[in-house]
Amino acid sequence: METVVKNVRDLDQTDRSALERFVGYQLRETQQVIGNVVNLDLGPAGPASPDGKGVAEVPDWWKIYDGLSDKEVDELDQAIRQRADLTRHFE
Repeated sequence: METVVKNVRDLDQTDRSALERFVGYQLRETQQVIGNVVNLDLGPAGPASPDGKGVAEVPDWWKIYDGLSDKEVDELDQAIRQRADLTRHFE
């Protein structure tokens, strides 16, 4: 992902007009326009590797639900939510 930052006061009239059409209102001289450019390719999803070339290996803890049925995941989720409710009363 690439982030682009432009000060409105530094834009020429053509670029400023284009950005104003894009955002839908007039920009002020004291504003900045910040945009992110992302790649939408359909490659494998996941975090980027540290060198920025490809996808990093997914940590084992991300796979905690592997092998569980939907019912088992729901039961686990319910137990986690109950334990997180610190207002519950003990008998």
